[in-house]
Amino acid sequence: MNTLDIVILAAGQGSRMKSSLPKVLHTIGGKPMLQHVIDAAAELNNSQTHVVTGHGAEQVETALAGQPVKFALQAEQLGTGHAVAQAMPEVSSDSVVLVLYGDVPLTRTETMAELVAIAERGQFGLLTVNLEDPTGYGRIVRSDVGDVVAIVEHKDANPEQLAITEVNTGILSVPAALLQEWIPQLSSNNAQGEYYLTDIIAMAAEQGVSIKAIQPATEQEVQGVNNRLQQAELERWYQRQQAERLMVEGVSLADPARLDIRGEVSVGHDVQIDVNVILEGQVTIGDNVIIESNCIIRDSVIGSGSHIKANSLLEEAQLAEQCDVGPYARLRPGSQLAVKAKVGNFVETKKALIGEGSKVNHLTYIGDAEIGTGVNVGAGTITCNYDGVNKSKTVIGDGAFIGSNSSLVAPVNVGAGATVGAGSTISKDVADDQLAVTRAKQANINNWQRPTKKDPQKG
Repeated sequence: MNTLDIVILAAGQGSRMKSSLPKVLHTIGGKPMLQHVIDAAAELNNSQTHVVTGHGAEQVETALAGQPVKFALQAEQLGTGHAVAQAMPEVSSDSVVLVLYGDVPLTRTETMAELVAIAERGQFGLLTVNLEDPTGYGRIVRSDVGDVVAIVEHKDANPEQLAITEVNTGILSVPAALLQEWIPQLSSNNAQGEYYLTDIIAMAAEQGVSIKAIQPATEQEVQGVNNRLQQAELERWYQRQQAERLMVEGVSLADPARLDIRGEVSVGHDVQIDVNVILEGQVTIGDNVIIESNCIIRDSVIGSGSHIKANSLLEEAQLAEQCDVGPYARLRPGSQLAVKAKVGNFVETKKALIGEGSKVNHLTYIGDAEIGTGVNVGAGTITCNYDGVNKSKTVIGDGAFIGSNSSLVAPVNVGAGATVGAGSTISKDVADDQLAVTRAKQANINNWQRPTKKDPQKG
């Protein structure tokens, strides 16, 4: 089996994006376009990946730090042929080369594999597509018997060639030995003054190398991004595909056009998702989950039968079965809810374990805390977990009752079955079944004068 060298061209400036960020680092579905290409190519066997950088090379290399890719710098942007040439010193002559583009993010692994198989047979693999409006694309020129004989760039095409609707995507595969022979022969004698990689098509035809053209499953698979309008168009198409996948897997979507997936989502059956929901990172959703409108769920697990109410934010949270969250709840990283736990409206949790059947219903902050089973935490309660330097933990035992508007000053333990009276500030441990109350003595004053409104004429 041949080894495979994947060359991804990512050197372009992307000036039409009007951005200081290199074009290939702009995102589709929350992931840089270049990363989409790398991830799809990584599924091909026996391969190594070369990324050709140019504009913003340092930013691109930083974004890919730690990934198994090699970098080649195209210091001057002199065309696609020149770009591929920068990677060739690291390519062995007995390998197969697959050329991809960092701003064409949605090419499927299956399409790449089909091209690679063509090159492994000693042929030239070419990915083409038929477009209703081929303006700007290189045209595929075929012989009278239908063989591909050349690609003519739009600016170099004559009127007859401009009428051709089959165009070059730029994605191709070829035995490395042939590429090493052809690239030095490229010329910049054209309208752009660049070294076109596409000129190797004519060289292959002259040498009798079989050129096999295939087409993608969809036009969007080979759609490039040159500006933010094209980015938005491809984003919406990508999101529609994600929504359709979820519906096939048993999810009811109130409006497939108003769901955004920016990561990897796995779902159970009979899930209901309302409008304007965003799922980011690694999200796992169990059976019979309801997610109401305007929720953001990031890197979280939601157990079966749970209900996430409107306008809630979950980040790195773990929910067991039949939990109830929101509306307007915020679960920060480290929040863990046991079976049938409830976090209500305007409640924020962070690094907190809330036990089975426990309720934190209203206007409450629970941070760095461990709450047992069957606990009721009243409205307005806060765990005072930060002293300005250190974070400390609050532990509340099973069956405890925390009255409204209480402050639990960590580190502190409230025992099982204990009760904290409303309005208390608790800074010492409370034993099991004790009642803890800390309040100033109430004073009722008779015959006092209620303030009256001042006369504005008297100041």
